[in-house]
Amino acid sequence: MAHILKDAVLAVAWPYWAFFILSTLTLMILFFLRERKIRRASAKAITAQQAMINLEIHAFQAQLDPHFIFNSLNAIHHYILTTSTDLASLYLTRFSRLMRMVMSNFNKEWVTLHEDLDALELYLQLEQLRFDQQFRYQLHVAPDIEPHNSLIPPLIIQPYVQYAIWQRLLLRPQKSGGELTIYIDRDDERIFITVEDNGEPEMRLLDDTSERLANCIDIAAERLYMMSERYQMKASISTQQLIDSASSPCGNRIVISMRHTSCRQALVG
Repeated sequence: MAHILKDAVLAVAWPYWAFFILSTLTLMILFFLRERKIRRASAKAITAQQAMINLEIHAFQAQLDPHFIFNSLNAIHHYILTTSTDLASLYLTRFSRLMRMVMSNFNKEWVTLHEDLDALELYLQLEQLRFDQQFRYQLHVAPDIEPHNSLIPPLIIQPYVQYAIWQRLLLRPQKSGGELTIYIDRDDERIFITVEDNGEPEMRLLDDTSERLANCIDIAAERLYMMSERYQMKASISTQQLIDSASSPCGNRIVISMRHTSCRQALVG
């Protein structure tokens, strides 16, 4: 009788032990899977961060292009030798301001539109002085945009402007009459940066300069898309060849589009 009762107790107790063992194993498996997921997410985040840092360094190096620095200093030297002390002073002042802004902004994820356009204008003014007014530029900012309250990633616009100057405007058969126009527009919650020129429709040179400028554009685009993925900016870049009334190529257009981000939104985020 006692043997029968013992067997009955063991028969009743066994499901509880089985449940305990299975529950413990299940929890251990879930814990392992969760830890592996966290490690993978962490590794992915670190990889993305390292990629962004590398892009920032490359973008910084692109803006501190040795050719641009050498040519700028050479132009200052030329103005000094030709007794154009006013031009030399003006060039040196703008060059130093631009270098200071580039070094100050290169490791920032965001700058105000005002800061970025200020640096862009300094660059354009330097190039105008260098190339003896072979081109002129215009900058239009829509009235509903507040440059001091609008944020954009730095080091994005200038590579496209630089490309338009070197690979479009300076390749015109005429050595004057180049036109470069930058529009900053807004439509609902999106901001549009348009760069238009009346330069050559196709890249003609396949030299180190062309390769370097194309690489600068690739870096800017990749950096913008990484920022877009991180902050859901839905950024896009499109290119278009402009056609005149006779259906002949007359220029080029590049449009950079992204979700508008204000300083207030950044503080809340």
